[in-house]
Amino acid sequence: MTSTPHAEHGIEDLCIAGTKLYERALDEEWIAAGDAVEAPCLVELGLLQPALDDPGRLEPVAPAVALNRRLRGARARIADEWRREERLVEFFAPLMRIAPRLATTADSPALRLLSGTRRINQAIEEAMAQARQEVLCVQPHAGMAGERGEIAHLASYGRDQAFLDRGGRTRVLIQHSMVHLPGVLAYNELLTGDNEVRGLDELPDRLIVVDDRAAFLPADADGSLALEVRHPALIGYLSTVFDRLWRLATPVYPHREHRPSVNGVTPRQQAIAALLVEGHTDAVIAERLGMNIRTARDHIARLATTLGSDSRAQLGYLIGQSGILEDSGAVL
Repeated sequence: MTSTPHAEHGIEDLCIAGTKLYERALDEEWIAAGDAVEAPCLVELGLLQPALDDPGRLEPVAPAVALNRRLRGARARIADEWRREERLVEFFAPLMRIAPRLATTADSPALRLLSGTRRINQAIEEAMAQARQEVLCVQPHAGMAGERGEIAHLASYGRDQAFLDRGGRTRVLIQHSMVHLPGVLAYNELLTGDNEVRGLDELPDRLIVVDDRAAFLPADADGSLALEVRHPALIGYLSTVFDRLWRLATPVYPHREHRPSVNGVTPRQQAIAALLVEGHTDAVIAERLGMNIRTARDHIARLATTLGSDSRAQLGYLIGQSGILEDSGAVL
């Protein structure tokens, strides 16, 4: 059975195995070289060193000595950075006098590509920490499930509640297929403040707009890349799109409104009917409305029964004749 490869880390993030072995070496004054196989970081970080009289033994470096070495290295790096900063100032100062108007450009780029969940969440956290007015969110999917989902919810709760405590307002658009999920209602009931949720049958991809100053949207299919937008025109456009979707949506929280049926056809079936008329397959309809394909087919069968259709082609014709799409509010 092969052992798990030892992950690289810094001395400030010393692994558990390394910490225990170093404490043992300090207590016993040495350990056998073979004992350090599971924690090679101790030698690499200079916390253990071979004994002069016996290379098969490793002796611990005193904590005070190890700390002093690290501090010396840190001080040297800081001094190098100061010298580099001075050189940069010397280089750019005369150039800024040549073009003073260009010296006042914004610190933040208009568009920035963020890679990795940690970096994306960090950027959103930083924007939310400065927010004071309103956060708009389009959430077409339920998110992660299980323990990872609970951890993500806890992290989001602290961020969202802190914003609401500062007097901010949140408006969230979710897909109607999420309305009955217990976690959705439970999360919003945890929050206190000006928080409102509305639902639509079909939504675009995820979007977060913070105080009309920053927006975040996916940049790939699996969510590992995100685009941070700080261009006022683009943010204004995204906010306008959100407002139009918001007016079409049905309130879900804190007060829920039930959408009326039209001629015996439910709002969900109206949304399916709109996609059927466009010629989409069952799989595409299920994906766009956030449901599994079996549920989509069940709704299609009920719609056909209600309208008296015997075939797919006839169903499309009957949908057009029924008038059920005239006030459906479906977003296509």
